Amino acid sequence: MSSSPTLASRLKGRSELGVALLLGAAGALVIWDATRIGTTYSQSDPVGPKTLPFIVGGLLLVCAVMLALNVLRGGKGEAEGGEDVDLSHPADWKTVLPLAGAFILNILLIDWAGWVISGTILFWGSVWALGGRNYIRDGLISVAMSLLTFYGFYLGLGINLPAGLLEGIL
Repeated sequence: MSSSPTLASRLKGRSELGVALLLGAAGALVIWDATRIGTTYSQSDPVGPKTLPFIVGGLLLVCAVMLALNVLRGGKGEAEGGEDVDLSHPADWKTVLPLAGAFILNILLIDWAGWVISGTILFWGSVWALGGRNYIRDGLISVAMSLLTFYGFYLGLGINLPAGLLEGIL
């Protein structure tokens, strides 16, 4: 009775396949999203807005396939020589969870409260999660960064970030 190797044993040490899968999923999502772009044909723009997303999505898919083939043929990512992370230590959940919470809170609040408020929470929460304990200074800098990015996007790029509760004030 011969024992054939299990899928888990064949994939052991090939975590790069996860990256290939992620690249492939991102490429497929970009292409699918590009098909949903509604455009009319224009003589002045024969290329149209769908072209670049199709190119990017296609390149992501090509990279995913090439990476997967390389890994399946025995290719392996080389460890970075200057990396000083000790992989034997567990994740620092006391930092990761509050940081993730600040990002999630920003996502939940941005439409209702607006960028300046949700951005302030994002910036302040990130600083706090990473060890900042000068609450007043960190809060003032967070407000300043939110206002600067709000007006930077509006004045510099012409992009309106949501004002939310501060509509009419900003």
